[in-house]
Amino acid sequence: MRKLVARRAAVKAASIGAATTVLLAPILAATPAVAEPAQLTAENLPAELVQAIERDLKISPAQYLERAAQAQQLSAYARDFRAAQPDTFAGAWIAPDGKSVVAVTSPDAAEIAAAAGYQTQLAPVSAAKLETSMTQVNQWVATLPVSLADAINSVAIDFLNSQVVLSIANTTVGHALNLPTLIANVKVILSPGGGGPVERRPMGGDTYISAPKSLSDSSLEGVDVCSFGFNSTDAAGNALNISAGHCNPNLGKPDQTATVYYPNVKDIPASPELGSFVTAEVGGDSGLDYSVIKLNDRAVRAGMDQPSVRGANGTTLTITGTAEPITGAPICKSGQSSTFTCGFVVADRVETQLYTADGVSRIVRGFASSACTLGGDSGGAIVSGTLALGITSGSNAADAPNCDEANMALAPYGGTATLGIPIRPILAEISARAGSGVGSAIEVRTRPNAG
Repeated sequence: MRKLVARRAAVKAASIGAATTVLLAPILAATPAVAEPAQLTAENLPAELVQAIERDLKISPAQYLERAAQAQQLSAYARDFRAAQPDTFAGAWIAPDGKSVVAVTSPDAAEIAAAAGYQTQLAPVSAAKLETSMTQVNQWVATLPVSLADAINSVAIDFLNSQVVLSIANTTVGHALNLPTLIANVKVILSPGGGGPVERRPMGGDTYISAPKSLSDSSLEGVDVCSFGFNSTDAAGNALNISAGHCNPNLGKPDQTATVYYPNVKDIPASPELGSFVTAEVGGDSGLDYSVIKLNDRAVRAGMDQPSVRGANGTTLTITGTAEPITGAPICKSGQSSTFTCGFVVADRVETQLYTADGVSRIVRGFASSACTLGGDSGGAIVSGTLALGITSGSNAADAPNCDEANMALAPYGGTATLGIPIRPILAEISARAGSGVGSAIEVRTRPNAG
């Protein structure tokens, strides 16, 4: 039996504090408006998810669903408000007490938001100006040699303090960085380590493995282990699944096709095929990390044409629609390594480096949450309420044996952090690139396959 070797990809997870301190503008504000779907009721949630909500969020399942729906209402209002008031909008978030807040730079704008029923907060700097500073920081990072850039974990925006937050590894190299003095409103925070390899460990249920060549090829040194994300379908009715782009072992090659298998850990070459990657992207103009897997008949017969994601002990959660990340929104993620774990969106726009297996650094844009994610969960589903929110890209707890140890080790640095890639921009990007091919008009499944 060939040894099962995990894919290594260094992913910088954002260590950016609590929802009360780091507050970001909605990611990709140009995303078209989408009618907000209904959430399921608390009675429809799996028992294991209910346990995770009560354990990790300290709120009831009904409060979880209510706050998730409230976050989507705030996201839609903030998008429209920013379009109408681009010079005065300064952020929006769900506060720890569950109230929706809109930050603005003028009393007149505050009156508009207050009249709509929102709490308001006056800020000295608009979101647009802070984003300009963020762009300047990223331009500076791009000029650094790899040995220095590797110490920078993420760049985000703290609206409460009107600052760009630069997360730097608490290492000798990190301490030696000299920030450019011409960039305004820059705050530096230190976070543990400097990234490092993320070990992909096999797990049951929603795990898949892949390799750049046949599993029976004697020259194959190892396989990649990741997790399925959201079951989807396109205009042609193809059964698809959305996962992480860095999970494709042929990423960046002229032919990105690679077979996806259900792992037979006792005999890896005998692992049955479930489908193949048809496209994958990491970074680039979109800054997204996603892949599209075309599923075969075996996967469909196994239930991957259903609107569900797996969680603990094989339980499933039915997906009812899609959502956008908004700071303070409650989220949960599925995974057989860490089972259902929950947290809050602590930043709805983060830019960070992802190092692929061949050592290439790419800037990835997503959102950060406080949910614990372990190695092997990459590509898995993140939900808010019963809505698809994004897929897992990276974590600062990937090497931990379990979430209890991760929480203890990372508590001095703000706790666990997971980097997610928002689902709505992923769907738009896949459809735009597909043309009339596989992935055209792709949608996350919200109802079973009619066939």
